[in-house]
Amino acid sequence: MHPTSPTDLSFEQRAAGAFVGALVGDALGLGPHWYYNLEEQVRDYGEWIDDYTDPQPERYHAGSKAGDSSQQGILMLLMARSLIDCDGYDEADFCRRLDEELFPNLDGTPVSGPGGYTSQSIRDVWNARVRDGRSWGDVAGRADNTEALERVLPLAIRYARQPRRMAKAVVSNTALTQSDDIVQSMTVAFCAVLAQLLQGRRLDADISGTLMQQVKAGDLPFHTIVRDHLQPPQPGDIEASLDGVFASPDALLSPGYMACAAHDPGVTIEPASKVSIVYGMPCAIYHQLPAAYYLAARFEQDFESAVLHAINGGGQNMTRAMLTGALVGASVGIDKIPERFINGLNRRDEILELAQRISGGG
Repeated sequence: MHPTSPTDLSFEQRAAGAFVGALVGDALGLGPHWYYNLEEQVRDYGEWIDDYTDPQPERYHAGSKAGDSSQQGILMLLMARSLIDCDGYDEADFCRRLDEELFPNLDGTPVSGPGGYTSQSIRDVWNARVRDGRSWGDVAGRADNTEALERVLPLAIRYARQPRRMAKAVVSNTALTQSDDIVQSMTVAFCAVLAQLLQGRRLDADISGTLMQQVKAGDLPFHTIVRDHLQPPQPGDIEASLDGVFASPDALLSPGYMACAAHDPGVTIEPASKVSIVYGMPCAIYHQLPAAYYLAARFEQDFESAVLHAINGGGQNMTRAMLTGALVGASVGIDKIPERFINGLNRRDEILELAQRISGGG
């Protein structure tokens, strides 16, 4: 038996918690986004940010209001609507929605478009697709951010109990905008972790072992030669290898180490918001995922503490809170997300409706 969360929750409660939790984290980050000098963040927002805030004039997302979604949240909602309307992942439909609903509102520059800011990966695709007229499948860039991961969270929720199908859909959608294998592998790994939490498993030191078992079963597309518990291969062992496999399973191993650090009394990060300094404030996926795993493991039953420590760490705090919110939302379920966070979302009714429908019966 795998260790499970202490609360007895339905899959639907966890799915709604992950969906809403991610969008709460996104909206919390809208105001104090991208402060790399924490003294400036304190100057503008006080010692501790504990709710939605307006962006400051002449900073990122200026003109948006407290409780709004960023463009990342808007893309996540677009994915959710496509999944629900098509009763599953339909890449042609998703691309059509980008062409018709998002791209006409962009101009290829950073400070533009819905949410007031457009990420590098979407700018790259807009330039290739709209300016240069290239086809889908020939527009992905090299950005190492988490933009694809944020929008594919609904895929992880929808296919949480079908890991092979989930991985295939996540890889395919990520590759639309980001061609880097490392970005793709870390994106799939995060979704695989989220899928485990949605099924009631805890984010602990043993979760990577569970993920490696899925690799051995052919459900996750990672290369591996080690035996169970990372024991060395023996003569005659055959590599676990699939077509399109990622070169290394390390993206599946790191969540267990982050969880181990969170639960080890000999490892101290105080306050927990300083995890941003330990793992790094920048936007790259290899800075963001370790911090989200750590906070989600440390505050696995305390949604508020998890997302607020993510926000107060500064830097790319929006993504840190969005990913942390998805993980802890899956652990606690939607009923344990504070009401003020849900009621403060400016697209509350739409978000709650999509949250109810996103699992689709799995």
